[in-house]
Amino acid sequence: MIEYRLEKDSMGELEVPKSALYAAQTQRAINNFPISGLAMPPAFIKTVALIKKTAAKVNIELGELEPAVGNAIIEAAQRIIDGQHPEQFPIDVFQTGSGTSTNMNVNEVLANLATQIAGKAVSANDDVNMGQSSNDVIPTAIHVSAALECQQALLPGLKHLAESIEKKAASLDHITKTGRTHLMDAMPVRLSQELGGWALQIRNGIDRINAALPRVHKLAQGGTAVGTGINAHPEFAGKFAQTLSAETGLPFKPNDSFFESLSSQDAMVELSGQLKVIAVSLMKIANDLRWMNSGPLAGLGEIELTALQPGSSIMPGKVNPVIPEATAMVAAQVIGNDATITIAGQSGSFQLNVMLPVIAYNILQSIEILANVSRVLADQAIAGFNVRQDNLQQALAKNPILVTALNPIIGYAKAAEVAKAAYKQGRPIIEVAAEMTELSLTELEKLLEPAHLTQGGINE
Repeated sequence: MIEYRLEKDSMGELEVPKSALYAAQTQRAINNFPISGLAMPPAFIKTVALIKKTAAKVNIELGELEPAVGNAIIEAAQRIIDGQHPEQFPIDVFQTGSGTSTNMNVNEVLANLATQIAGKAVSANDDVNMGQSSNDVIPTAIHVSAALECQQALLPGLKHLAESIEKKAASLDHITKTGRTHLMDAMPVRLSQELGGWALQIRNGIDRINAALPRVHKLAQGGTAVGTGINAHPEFAGKFAQTLSAETGLPFKPNDSFFESLSSQDAMVELSGQLKVIAVSLMKIANDLRWMNSGPLAGLGEIELTALQPGSSIMPGKVNPVIPEATAMVAAQVIGNDATITIAGQSGSFQLNVMLPVIAYNILQSIEILANVSRVLADQAIAGFNVRQDNLQQALAKNPILVTALNPIIGYAKAAEVAKAAYKQGRPIIEVAAEMTELSLTELEKLLEPAHLTQGGINE
């Protein structure tokens, strides 16, 4: 049997589990929003606690908060930042659009812990929430948590993936294969060139994230209820950003307009858009790997991905490209999350956006799964795949599109005749060209040498 205690807020009394560190407002939210079972991400809760810790430091410095109370809040907040008491933050993502429920959840837990630490009553509203509002705390937490996760997880993960692709590309520079456009045979490319395209996609993704982060680093904190800064010390916003920057190493600063910070989430819409581009890049890479690995007999069979697990519950010996498949699903999720964030970003009515929790949930999920899958893709797919050179060379030798290199010499129309004949007869293009043109076998070997053709320009 759960034991309860009575807690009171401005709406009256209600029962709260006796063991809970939270109080009435949290319990009301638990009762009101039994919707998805999805709680706010741990990274977000820890960031709200970081905001409370930083605010307490600043309020002590400004003479607004009694040091004994402020230091107790700081100690309590650090416990949450360190991962303690995760079960005390159960409120559903789909809650009040300002995130007030989550802000008060953290306020109440910290007030309870700080009361135990200080040996005197600490108020969730008057002390923990001093100089703050849910309306600036939650937008700030979205920006700060996203910035931290990008810096600590996503950017390193993408860098690792890019470096892994580049390393693999360098090791395969000597291997030439048939290129494909429209999924049809085209002029040859080196594997290093193909993988080099993937690597630049990821490098560009890194640049895109870095280009968006300066606006993510601009914070709402100090705007309080509607952007005017009511009930906050005039120096609070500047000192808060300065203190938070010292704590995190990131260049946070107050936004140029708190009205923009509270009423819109344009910086998150922008960042999500860049995450979507990365997802699209990963989808392309994953699908290329799946095609190249297809077979082993009836597909392209250009590479063999590392066998990681049985691929079928009924077909013995079947092995599937599970890492590219997982990568593609991550990409699909991120693209869907971006649609949600785009719609939510439009929901700034007058002085407040009212879809903040779902923006927080989706942006942090996108960052997390992109960071994780980048490392998995690098380590379990890119680094270890083997090239089936026999299949590559067999297809390359019979590729009729090599005749493109003869266009400047024999003309497009004649080259088309040669290509069609070679394809129809299933013979190497060099043999057919020797019969149908005046070029010698020696000349043709030079003109049609696949590796040379990957360098571009006109063969001479």
